[in-house]
Amino acid sequence: MSGLCTDRVVAVTGAGRGLGRAHALAFAAEGAKVVVNDLGVGLDGTGEATGPAQQVAEEIRARGGTALAHTGDIASADGAASLVRAALDAYGRLDTLVNNAGFLRDRMLVNLGDDDWDAVMRVHLKGHFLALRHAAAHWRAEAKAGRTPEARVINTSSGAGLLGSVGQGNYSAAKAGIIGLTLVAAAEMRRYGVQVNAIAPAARTRMTERTFSDTMAAPGDGTFDAMAPENVSPLVVWLGATASAGVTGRVFEAEGGRITVMEGWRPGPTADKNARWSPAEAGATALKLLAEAEPPQPVYGAG
Repeated sequence: MSGLCTDRVVAVTGAGRGLGRAHALAFAAEGAKVVVNDLGVGLDGTGEATGPAQQVAEEIRARGGTALAHTGDIASADGAASLVRAALDAYGRLDTLVNNAGFLRDRMLVNLGDDDWDAVMRVHLKGHFLALRHAAAHWRAEAKAGRTPEARVINTSSGAGLLGSVGQGNYSAAKAGIIGLTLVAAAEMRRYGVQVNAIAPAARTRMTERTFSDTMAAPGDGTFDAMAPENVSPLVVWLGATASAGVTGRVFEAEGGRITVMEGWRPGPTADKNARWSPAEAGATALKLLAEAEPPQPVYGAG
């Protein structure tokens, strides 16, 4: 490896399995000291186990790296604060935060209960916000003390957040909210030496096994496994390193060997009457503009 993150301290949430585990191992392989966070819950967010975080931390240490396990709930204020504190207490600094923790409770909208909505919003959107807020407060204090950091945040959105996904109204809304949070944080924290970006990954994990077909199975012939979580991690590691200087407020799709810079809402066809429209005029104008506009990308699962 190139040592791209030598001596950087990186906290990865939801790092006990899947993408988070792949990110933690990849950062460690590039020389980072890693705080491996995972509450150890099931796919639907129930239950808790310290094992996944401990196992990944032990795996990093077995490979000659440096890591510690953190099993706090990053969707609680105390848990998010303790994640930052764990990095500072153990290693004296925090350089990169990777927000990755999450789970699913998929339902069609008419069957989506309040608890399922709140739980998914809590872990994905609130979990991103709280961890980011506590890390950002530390970095701002460092900057104001004359120690401007080269800090990095990588948030985890999804194609569901970009396009929507049938049966995942709660998850899609949370992941879309993460993109909005990313853009605001990038604008607010730039002055303090903090860069904030987001990824929309596609890979084989517990969360995607219901979404993707059996073609997700890893090839057994040694050929390139396009759906391996490890394919996403190189971009995440680069975004978390000082080598990504100047890159902030961006959203990337990452899948297999493909990296795409996503371009969000931009003004399309427009019309200005310089006066109030009547409803009939507004409707006729809207139809004309829609005919000139690019068609939207289809929602996942819409057929």
